[in-house]
Amino acid sequence: MTPRSRFAPLIALALPAALSAQGTTRPRLDAPTSPKADVSWPAYGNDAGGTRWSPLSDINRTNVGQLALAWQVSTKDLEHKMKDEGPREGCAKCHTGATKFEATPLVVDGVLFVSTPLNRVVAMDPATGRQLWRFDPKLKLNIERNEGFVSRGVALWRDARANGAEGALACRKRVFFATVDARLFSLDANDGKPCAAFGSDGMVRLDQGVGQVQVGQYGVTSPPVVIGDFVIVGSAIGDNRLVEMEHGTVRAFDARSGALRWAWDPIPRSPNTPGYETWSPEGARKTGAANAWAPLAVDSARGLVFVPTGSASPDFFGGERPGNNLFSNCVVALDATTGAVRWHFQVVHHDLWDYDVASQPTLIDLRRNGRVIAAVVVATKMGFVYVLDRETGKPLFPVEERPVPTSTMAGETTSPTQPFPALAAFRLHPTAALREEDIWAPTPEARAQCLQQFRGYRNEGIFTPPSLQGTLSYPFYGGGVNWGGVTFDPERQLLVVNTMRMAAWVKLRARAPGERGGNMRGTPFVMDRAVWVSGAGLPCVKGPWGMITAIDLATGTTKWEHPLGREPKLPEGNEAAAWGTPNVGGSLATAGGLVFISAARDEMLRAFDIETGRELWKVKLPAGGQATPMTFRIGGKQYVVIAAGGHGDYGTGLSDQVVAYALP
Repeated sequence: MTPRSRFAPLIALALPAALSAQGTTRPRLDAPTSPKADVSWPAYGNDAGGTRWSPLSDINRTNVGQLALAWQVSTKDLEHKMKDEGPREGCAKCHTGATKFEATPLVVDGVLFVSTPLNRVVAMDPATGRQLWRFDPKLKLNIERNEGFVSRGVALWRDARANGAEGALACRKRVFFATVDARLFSLDANDGKPCAAFGSDGMVRLDQGVGQVQVGQYGVTSPPVVIGDFVIVGSAIGDNRLVEMEHGTVRAFDARSGALRWAWDPIPRSPNTPGYETWSPEGARKTGAANAWAPLAVDSARGLVFVPTGSASPDFFGGERPGNNLFSNCVVALDATTGAVRWHFQVVHHDLWDYDVASQPTLIDLRRNGRVIAAVVVATKMGFVYVLDRETGKPLFPVEERPVPTSTMAGETTSPTQPFPALAAFRLHPTAALREEDIWAPTPEARAQCLQQFRGYRNEGIFTPPSLQGTLSYPFYGGGVNWGGVTFDPERQLLVVNTMRMAAWVKLRARAPGERGGNMRGTPFVMDRAVWVSGAGLPCVKGPWGMITAIDLATGTTKWEHPLGREPKLPEGNEAAAWGTPNVGGSLATAGGLVFISAARDEMLRAFDIETGRELWKVKLPAGGQATPMTFRIGGKQYVVIAAGGHGDYGTGLSDQVVAYALP
C-alpha cells in the first residue's frame, strides 16, 4: 500500500515520437554520441517502460572521475513558514519532519521539470538550474499525511491535435502531476498555469468514488503515466487502519478535458467479475486498498498499462478476506483504452507481510536463442525477480510454488504455497530460518538483547505468518526492493537492482472486549511492528544491510554484487562498516558503461563500472540522495542530476536541493 520504510532511528509517460525518439536510440557501447544533439529524459524511467537507461556516453568509464558540480539550486520547500497553520500538536507527519525528496526530474524541449515534497512543480533551465516558473497547489501542511510529504515526479503530454507554432496555443504541451491530498493537475508546460479546460480550472479531485476517505490517508505519491490521450493514475493509502479502507481504484482520465474514461478496482466486487472466486463474498464486498502506489508503466505499441498492486487491507491479518485475494500483490496488464484485465501475475497469495509490489514494472527486450522477447521485469520486497512475457504474463524464467509456514492465528487461513522465482536480487538465508550465529550487534550487551528477543520470536523463514508470540519477518516490509526498482542495460542485458536486507518483528494481540481503537479495526486483533534493531540502533541481523547487484539476464546468473554505502554510525575498522546501509531510491545506467546511484544513508552519489561493479567515483551530496538520478545532454554537454533533499524516514540530512554534475 505504501513504501513502509519508517525506521528513522536506525538510521511514465508515452510521448509522441517527436519527444521520445532521442531518449531511446541505442548507439554502440561506449561510442561517443554527437556533441550537437540534445538528448532528453522524457519520462520517470526515461522511457515509458522504465528501464532507467540512457544512450549517452559522453561521461564514461575513462572520464567519470573528472565529474564536478555544474549547478545546485534550492526548490525553496524548506523556506516555507507554517505561519498560522502551524503544526497540529502531536502531528508527527506534518511538513518538514516527514519531507521525502524522492523525485526524478524530466527534461524535454530544453526544460527541466521537477516536483517537490510539498507538491510544488518547478521548471528550470537544465544547463544552469535557473527557475523558469513554479506552481504551488497550496497543500494544507498541518494535516497528518499517511506517508508524510512526497512526490516522485510528473508526466508530460503533447496534444497531437494542436496546430501552430510552439507556444502559440495554451496547453499544447502539458505537465500532469498528482498530490498527496488527491488532486490531479494539468499545467501548461510553457508557463505553469493550470489548463482551464481540464476538470475544474485545471484540476480533478481523486478522493471521490473510492469509498469513504479519511483525511490525510488517501493521495498520490508516484507520477501519472500517459498513453495516447489518456492520463492514468493510482493512489497511496495509509496502511493497517481498518478492514473497510479506501478502494485502490486505478483511473484513466481524458488528457484534454479531465473526463473519467475508465476505472479499475483491483478487488473484484461482484460474482461476474474475474477473480471473484479468490475471495469470500463478504471479503470482496468490504475489503479496501490493493492500490497501486508505485509507478506504473505503459506499452503504447500494445496498448497496455502495467499496474503494480499492493496488499489488501489490513496487511497483517487476513481472516476477514479469506482466499488468494486477486488482484492484490500482482502485476496486472490492463487494456489502456478500456481498463479491462489482459493478464495478471500474483507474486504473493493472501499477503500477510505488507509485501506490496513496490516498484515500477520494467519493460525490456530480452534476447534469447537468437530472438527478442518483449518482457516485463517485476522486482519485489522479497528480493525476488520475476521476468514475464509482456503479451501473456507467463514466466520466462522458472517459478515454483513452494510450501510455506502456516498460521497459528484463530480465523486465519494462509496460502499453503507461494511462488518462488529462479532469479533473486536478495539471496535468502540457505536454511529455512535465521540462526543464532546470524544475530549481530556492535557490543556484547546489545547482542545479548537481540538474542533474547530472537529466542522468543516465531522464525521459520520467509513467509512465516504474524503471531501472538511475535514473528520475525525477513526481508522486512520495506524490502528487498522498494520503489527504486531496477535498471536495465539493453546492450549488455544486465539488470541492476539495489536491495535492503534487514528483519522486522510483527506481533499481534487480541483486541479487548469493547476495544474500538488501535489499528486493524474490524478484525479481532491489534498489530505492533518495528524494524528489528538493538539498543545501539543498528540491525540485529548480520549484514550486508544494503547491496547493489547486477543480474545477467542472458544467463540468469548474478554477474556481480557489492555492499552499497557505508553506515554512518559505525567507526572505521568495524566489520559492519563494509556491510552497506539501508537504502531507498533507484539507479541509472548509461551507454558509457556506468551505473549511478545514491540511495544509501551516507549521502554519497556513486558511479560504478557496470561490467565489474567497481566503484569509479563518488561525491558527498548536500543531503540524503533518496531519489533516482537521471541524465541528459543539452548544449553539447551531458549532465547527471539528482534530487538531494534527504528523507524523513531514513535519518539522512534534509534539504531541498537539486544538484547537477558534468565534466569540466
